[in-house]
Parts: sequence; C-alpha cells; structure tokens
Amino acid sequence: MSTGRSIRRLCILGVLLCFAVVVLGAYVRLTAAGLGCPDWPGCYGHLTPAGAQAAGSTTAFPGQPLEPGKAWREMIHRYAVGTLSVIIVLLTALAISTRRQRVLSVPLASVLLATLIMQAALGMLTVTWRLNPLIVTLHLLFGMTTLALLWWLLLSLPRGTIAFQVERRAASGRSARSLTLARRVALLGLIVLALQIALGGWTSSNYAAVACPDFPTCQNAWWPRSDYRHAFVLWHGLNIDYEGGVLDNAARVAIHFTHRLGALITTLVLTLAAALVLRLRGLSGARLPAAAVLAALLLQLSLGISMVMRGFPLALATAHTAGAALLLLATLALLRALSAR
Repeated sequence: MSTGRSIRRLCILGVLLCFAVVVLGAYVRLTAAGLGCPDWPGCYGHLTPAGAQAAGSTTAFPGQPLEPGKAWREMIHRYAVGTLSVIIVLLTALAISTRRQRVLSVPLASVLLATLIMQAALGMLTVTWRLNPLIVTLHLLFGMTTLALLWWLLLSLPRGTIAFQVERRAASGRSARSLTLARRVALLGLIVLALQIALGGWTSSNYAAVACPDFPTCQNAWWPRSDYRHAFVLWHGLNIDYEGGVLDNAARVAIHFTHRLGALITTLVLTLAAALVLRLRGLSGARLPAAAVLAALLLQLSLGISMVMRGFPLALATAHTAGAALLLLATLALLRALSAR
C-alpha cells in the first residue's frame, strides 16, 4: 500500500474517531458521568473501574463512591481519546517524514498535535476542577477544533474529492468577484458557527438547557426576565463543585435565550453563504458542500426545536452535539471548495 493511501485512510479514521469522541463526550456530560472517575488519567488510581472496584480503592475520595456505570462511560471516553491521540501522533510523524513529497502539511499537523496536547490538559482540568464551566466549554471547543483540523487535513490531501476536482477545473470560468464574496460570507459563517458552538458549550456546562422549556417563547415570554449580569461571568474560582450548576434560574434563562438568538444569526449567515454559492455562476464545484450546509443546518434546527418540545430527552440532546459537529464539517467543506485552486 502506498504511503499516500495509508495517510488518507489514517486521516479518515481520525475524523471518524474524533467525531465519535465529541459525541461520546456530550453523552458523558449529559449523563452526569463527567466525575464518574474523580482522578485523571486513571479511575480511582486504576486503569479500569473494574480494577478500582476489585481493589476497593475508593476510600481516597470520601463522599464520591464508585458508580460503575458512570465510571465506565467516562473511561471509555478516555480510551477513545487515547486511541485518537495515537492516530494524531502518527499523522504528525508521517507529515515530517514525507515533508519533501508534501503529502501532509507539516505546519497543520503540528498545530493539530499542539491542539491535542491542550485538549488533554483541559480534560484533566475538567475533572480536577470539578466541571468548571469555563474549562468544560474550552474542552468542547478544543474537541471541535481537533475535529476541524483533522477534516481540513483530509480535505487538503492530494487527489481530493470529486467536488473539489470539478471546482478546480471550473475555476477559470467563474467570476472572481462572486468567488470572493462567497468565500467571505462562508468565512463569516464559520466564525459565527464557532461562537454559537461556544454558546452551546456554555449553555450545557451551566445546566441552562432546561431554563427555557417552551418554544418559540422562553418562559412564556418573547423576551424573558433574565440576569445577564451573572450569566456570562467566566470565572467563579476553584474549590467549587459545579456539578448541577451554581447560577440562579434568571442567569440560566439569559444563557439559553442568548443561545437561541445565536442560532438565529448562525442560520441567517450560513443560509446566505449557501444561497450565494447555489445562485452565483462559476461556483458549480462548491454546490454540493453548499447543499450539505443547508441539510446540516436544517437537521440541527430540527434537533434543537424537538429537544425543547419533547422535554430534553437524552438521545436528542446528544444528537444536538452531533448535529453541531456535522454542521461544522459541512461549513469547512464549503470553505475548502471555495478556496480550491
């Protein structure tokens, strides 16, 4: 098997595994299993919850008895992250070893490795700082960043997808002004989406998802009573157990309502970006990613609304994170198609 084909397969495996890690992380958080193992990287000082249970070694954490279900969910997530780390290290090594052939971007692979290291540190702090909302939100953002970098690395490999090959062949016949406009709006869409994902992480880490149990209103009002003064205070200090949240309901309403407003803005910008590509001439090679953005956007909006209307069931709440990841991948694919030469 050629080196290029091996690298491509490794990139595909990395994207799929990273997507699973992001979704699994959401599941762990939503099932209150984030502190299922109160130490890091092991579980009560052991490699597995079964080992900790057999050794009876939970006495080091008084008041935190071992709950096998939560502990296993947390550790399975860590095992998946460990496997993903091996893949990213291998990709970085391959990027360096094949740098003369320019198969993989060494700077991009290096940034990916640095992001992984930062993500590991945030994973440790998430546990040791007891689900601090700022750390949990950053942990989500760096997880999404890892997924985005792996996806961009895959899209940047030689002999890309058919859509990108068509885009390169059609490049000479399209309007430079149309391309520039579509690219700028798509980039704006990516920035707005990143901010919305951060808002989603802040909503989840502050347990504010259920603060607005109705839709399209919130607390039966179009502009509910909210406490913005305390809603976005990033730091509350250490030695606080944040499980279950520490904010009052008015602050949580402010967070949730802001997330809804962010969803509206994100929808408008991404819809505009996709519509420009579908409408303007000379951008035929980017039409498939544009359609994917619209499809992912529709899916994510449907999941968000259904989640509220059905009382925030676990399956829909987890799928909402998966939908955000898919929308991110589709937006990056659109931006890549518009950047292809």
